[in-house]
Amino acid sequence: MNVRKLRLQKGWSQEQLAELAGLSIRTIQRLERGQSPSLESRNALASVFGVDISQWQIEDNTMEYAANSEIENHEQTEQQDQQAIEYVRDIKAFYTSILTYFVVIPFLFFVNWMTSPGYIWAWWPAVGWGGGLLLQGLNVYECFNFFGPKWEKKRVEKRLGRKL
Repeated sequence: MNVRKLRLQKGWSQEQLAELAGLSIRTIQRLERGQSPSLESRNALASVFGVDISQWQIEDNTMEYAANSEIENHEQTEQQDQQAIEYVRDIKAFYTSILTYFVVIPFLFFVNWMTSPGYIWAWWPAVGWGGGLLLQGLNVYECFNFFGPKWEKKRVEKRLGRKL
């Protein structure tokens, strides 16, 4: 089972899940990166999520013996879930950057006005940081996708010397 997916469905942070399950945050992070849980961790997580432990183990065993197409479908779904989670994380970081910009820049203009009203130096950080935010927004919303999945695939194939 995908621990990150279950955690997000419940609306919990990693810290909350760790506390509820009696596990360390580091363990939760490892499990969300795909490491297989120990029996103890599996029991704790099954209890917290209200999932039958045998169902979890059956899913793991089924994954081992499933046909290649089923494994590929599962992996593709997991990959899509991971991409969606990363996309939302990028959007959250972008919005946080915008919020920070609109707090810090007015403060800089205030400091500029209080210390040297004859020269407006606060434009420099406002323009520089604003340009960075523009690039971040274009990247997050994939307006110009120069280094997108196609580029990554080509680079990996070139490095491996074969098609993926």
